[in-house]
Amino acid sequence: MPAPKNTFKQALAKGDRQIGCWLSSGEAVIAEIMGSCGFDWLVIDGEHGPNDIRSIRDQLMALEASPSHPVVRLPIGETWMVKQVLDVGAQNILIPMVETTEQAREMVRACQYPPHGTRGVGATAARATMFGKTTEYIQTADQEICLLLQVENRAGIENLDEILAVEGVDGVFIGPADLSTDMGHQGNSAHPEVRAVTADALARIKAAGKSPGILGVAEEATQAYFDMGAEFLAVGIDMVLLAQNARSLAENWKSK
Repeated sequence: MPAPKNTFKQALAKGDRQIGCWLSSGEAVIAEIMGSCGFDWLVIDGEHGPNDIRSIRDQLMALEASPSHPVVRLPIGETWMVKQVLDVGAQNILIPMVETTEQAREMVRACQYPPHGTRGVGATAARATMFGKTTEYIQTADQEICLLLQVENRAGIENLDEILAVEGVDGVFIGPADLSTDMGHQGNSAHPEVRAVTADALARIKAAGKSPGILGVAEEATQAYFDMGAEFLAVGIDMVLLAQNARSLAENWKSK
């Protein structure tokens, strides 16, 4: 039995727009709820969410029956972290703060078994193979892993074309909050200078044959990124949605 076909990776390769949302709670029950909402993909956030390898595994399990594809964002691009999340069953991973081709190549190698990569061969006892049931996993896993890199500062933008030339990268995600801050606009991703850099980056990613991605929280920003051609577009964050709707509900009834 081979590794499961990664239909999210296939959709990105075809240029089909995928609408997603962020999971920042670190809780499997929230992931399960969000998995019932109809998003194409959901980010299990290991960078800013309170996650460890067990909570990431539990959220992957909670999304197993969902049509939403889980994407695991690591805290940082480290080979040992890639190995862990792949072994617990992730097929889509998002690497923050990529600035150089060397980082990009290292992450490609981390996602592949030898002789092409550096991934440790130990998945037989892991969830990735359904504990040995997926007998051809090692022979077929490499082509089903979807590697997404985040470019979110001036150094990454400067090296974007070289990063895009790295074979094995499926998509590049622009991080507007970090980018705007690094550009001197302190999180103001709507600043015209930041918007111009963002639009140019998304266009360059698409032109290079990769899938361009981004997160929008405010509706105006999300629409702007949609119009810029973002193909894997996140349109919200679970905890922000909860907080905003709960505050609105409380305010509505307390003001009567």
